[in-house]
Amino acid sequence: MIINLDIYIISGGILRIDWFLDARFGMFIHFGLYSILGRGEWVMFHERIPKSEYRKLMDKFDPREDAVEEWCYLAKMAGMKYVVLTTRHHDGFSLFDTKVSDFNSVNSKAGRDIIAEYVKACRKYGLKIGFYYSLLDWRWPAYWKGPKDRAEWDKFLEYVHTQVIELMENYGEINILWYDGGWPYSAEDWRSKELNEEVRRLQPNILINNRSGLPEDFDTPEQYVPSKTSERPWETCMTINDSWGYSRGDNRYKSMKRLITTLVEVVGKGGNFLLNIGPKADGSVPYPLTERLYAIGRWLKTNGESIYGTRPRSLNGGWHLGYITQKDTTIYMHV
Repeated sequence: MIINLDIYIISGGILRIDWFLDARFGMFIHFGLYSILGRGEWVMFHERIPKSEYRKLMDKFDPREDAVEEWCYLAKMAGMKYVVLTTRHHDGFSLFDTKVSDFNSVNSKAGRDIIAEYVKACRKYGLKIGFYYSLLDWRWPAYWKGPKDRAEWDKFLEYVHTQVIELMENYGEINILWYDGGWPYSAEDWRSKELNEEVRRLQPNILINNRSGLPEDFDTPEQYVPSKTSERPWETCMTINDSWGYSRGDNRYKSMKRLITTLVEVVGKGGNFLLNIGPKADGSVPYPLTERLYAIGRWLKTNGESIYGTRPRSLNGGWHLGYITQKDTTIYMHV
């Protein structure tokens, strides 16, 4: 695998992508109003819940004050090196103090800036900080009409761009901006080049994923592992069961063996593994998820040197029994 690293040089040969390539393993967290209903993060859309009814969930949104710290502690114990949390999903509910929408956690029963708590907890446990942000917002008619209604679309874009800039300005150094929901519109429609240039001006060392219509820093295959290595940095995001947001009836959990095997496969192919949890409404993490994460953490305590800071390696003549990684002059064979 050959990655063109020139685009990642920041100064003195230091690469802003270095930590990401070394980290290899991170936690994805989907949490919001949908967690109250316990039927996944798309519940508003799938069940056609009116905006006025969905908004009433704000009166019930009150996660425990130690919930966010519990997530970060769990990530640390699982051997994860970074976390990505949904700052706002497609339903439009923001977990941060935003000036362009009153539909946010500060105005909920909780009365708190969840993202501020998250950033503080990540720093406490030495975790790199990622912000997931959905470009789309189901509540805006302009999203459904698209750029053909230029005046309304521009108002919508002002809202989106302002929120992204708020996230970049108000929480100190942020390591990852993880866009989602750009479909079906183009980078030109979203004015992604303009937005991302401003993001990089505010956060010079940030990494941006490829979901704003531009390639940016890394690719994001979802729920699968690519069949071969890539010339670009990449990160597979995956659920532990079949749901991103908390889904009460979803008991289809991947086994601990399968999750560890997937981690090895991803790293052996040169990627990162972003493994998701969906906390309950009170912020607690279901036991089947914590059980599996602690198991991965125990495995990494013994075998982590074959994962962290490694790069994929191939052998002359091939190797068909598993995946090979290398760090400096040491080769690790996973059988």
